[in-house]
Amino acid sequence: MGIVLRKYNREKDYQRVNDFLNETYIGEGKYLNWLQPRWEYMHFHPMQDESNLNRIGIWEDTGKIVAVVNYEMRLGEAFFHVDPDYTHLKEEMFEYAEANLLGQSGKYPDKKYLSANINDFDKELEEIAESKGYKKTETDKPWCVVTWMPIPNPFPEIKLPEGFRLQSLADDNDLHKVDRVLWRGFNHTGEPPANGIEDRKLMQSAPNFRKDLNIVVVAPNGDFVSYAGIWFEETHKYAYVEPVATDPDYRRMGLGKAAVLEAVRRCGELGATVAYVESTLPIYLSCGFKRIFGRYPWVKYFDKQQKHT
Repeated sequence: MGIVLRKYNREKDYQRVNDFLNETYIGEGKYLNWLQPRWEYMHFHPMQDESNLNRIGIWEDTGKIVAVVNYEMRLGEAFFHVDPDYTHLKEEMFEYAEANLLGQSGKYPDKKYLSANINDFDKELEEIAESKGYKKTETDKPWCVVTWMPIPNPFPEIKLPEGFRLQSLADDNDLHKVDRVLWRGFNHTGEPPANGIEDRKLMQSAPNFRKDLNIVVVAPNGDFVSYAGIWFEETHKYAYVEPVATDPDYRRMGLGKAAVLEAVRRCGELGATVAYVESTLPIYLSCGFKRIFGRYPWVKYFDKQQKHT
């Protein structure tokens, strides 16, 4: 039958892509494809555009997934995942992204664009992008770098200012407090909208979301003022940190660092040997995360008459 390209069907393919990402994880260090928790997080994020999920492309060989091209949150972004034995598909994968994943440019209203996110050690895909006229951008952005931290054993003491305490959502899952710290922690002004509670419910409905691993710092007045989300991947025993936020009124107090470390510590108790976070923000570096590799956007603009297929 050979290799077959088809469109993604969430009901049938969501778990199969999870399995594919786990199967192609190459161990501690430079991983080729997304970590499985990022795929899960994308599907249960309230900002994810679900109306275009069928534009995601899947390549199968005799029924086995061997490659995936997807957007994240909105059209215009492209991420490439491929089995190491099928790297000859990269050119076709790029062409598929150009035909199906273009987004509307905010910078140029009369243009569409594609931002192809490429690992800096994937020279083959970089060469394909360059040959098609793409330009590498955002090389100075913290979210374009993947970092990791081997989980120490024994784990060092975690310190907090007097009057603050750490707890998990298993202790108190007050969705209003959770929503407020995430709203304010991601620099939104004012109080969160009422529908934010539904967003929290959606994110917590992810199959591998664990309240006992998601950590908050509680202020003396009872507010949640810092939040550290984490995902434990049981097959390969790693932790994936996402999301992390601290209320602006409580920054530079070490609260976010303490929350992240407590989340990592708990995953270590479950058997995780390493934690990953896809950022070099100072909070993560202060925790002990170190750079592994970069994943940078290569961008090209297209005339608006370019049509999806």
